[in-house]
Amino acid sequence: MRLVSVNRLQAGMKLGKKIYNDEGLILLADGVELSDPLIKRLAKLDIGYIYIEDSFTEDVIISGMLQDETRNQALKVIRNQFQQMSGASGITKGFYHLDKKFSKLMDNILDDMSLQEDPMIMLLDMHTTDNYLYVHSLNVCLYTLVLAIAHGYSKEELRVIGLGALLHDIGKTQIPIKIVQKPGLLSEEEFRHMQAHTEIGYRILKEEPNIPLLAAHCAFQHHERIDGSGYPRGLTGPQIHEYAKWLGVADSYDAMTSNRIYKKAMLPHQAVEALYVGSGTLYEQKQLELFRDRVAIYPLGLTVTLSTGESGVVVKIDPSTPHRPVVRIFKGAEGEEVVPFERDLSKALSVVIVDVADQGEPVHNPT
Repeated sequence: MRLVSVNRLQAGMKLGKKIYNDEGLILLADGVELSDPLIKRLAKLDIGYIYIEDSFTEDVIISGMLQDETRNQALKVIRNQFQQMSGASGITKGFYHLDKKFSKLMDNILDDMSLQEDPMIMLLDMHTTDNYLYVHSLNVCLYTLVLAIAHGYSKEELRVIGLGALLHDIGKTQIPIKIVQKPGLLSEEEFRHMQAHTEIGYRILKEEPNIPLLAAHCAFQHHERIDGSGYPRGLTGPQIHEYAKWLGVADSYDAMTSNRIYKKAMLPHQAVEALYVGSGTLYEQKQLELFRDRVAIYPLGLTVTLSTGESGVVVKIDPSTPHRPVVRIFKGAEGEEVVPFERDLSKALSVVIVDVADQGEPVHNPT
């Protein structure tokens, strides 16, 4: 399958991977043939990229980080809990308690991730932006856990940082929905309201008997930055807990690579470049280096141009060298079609990716 920008879709293409709404329900099943009305609908749903079937890449399979059952359960638990909390009284005074399902859910997530020999940060399932908060919470949890596993934390430490990541934005349930989902820039007053979600989240979680206090501090500190420019307290490097620093990287990355009602999603390589602008000021350099080594900068199915002038599709990623994927070449240096062959960039060290094509036309006819 190929990764294609929605604005380059053509009628007759077939969907290669399911599209979900933000409640985890299937919106469009894989194999559906796209018509002009369906393409227009996808554009209105603010979905940036989708996978399509393509005979040139029919052997490229995009698997998720979680089993379908775990992913659906996670989104259901998050949605139900957050919806119940929205507008409920007494939450920050300890009169309201979270569902105990979060602890069990975290165990299931860790069990799924333990099945992966070398988990990586990949582009996840495609979702609409009906309620970005649910999917964002799950994505940030998974990304943070990938980093935490690579860092070498114990299982109990992973459980704590995972819960902190899963619930890091719980304070947004107490922010007016018109602010959380505003399609444009926030006013100064609205931004102050939005910033309050970190303190609200901390007050909610610190009262929870089944949530570790360090998880509450993750919610409190995930927008702090090592140069003191973050919020809510303007903490500097040593004052910010290590868990919150990992979480801050994952949170920023998911925000940049997710399509929102007010901005188009970046591709992973663009988001990594943006994060590195803050190396040593916003984020710890060593954490960014580990992040870079664990993220699939060029996702499977992405069309790229090499320094040789050749073009092809990313078909394989080695976790030990994620920035040097295997590319299946379909066009030569002069733009001519060639008999497909694969170039392994982890071995062809003089060759680099110089451009990412935002094109939707399949190399061969859709299958």
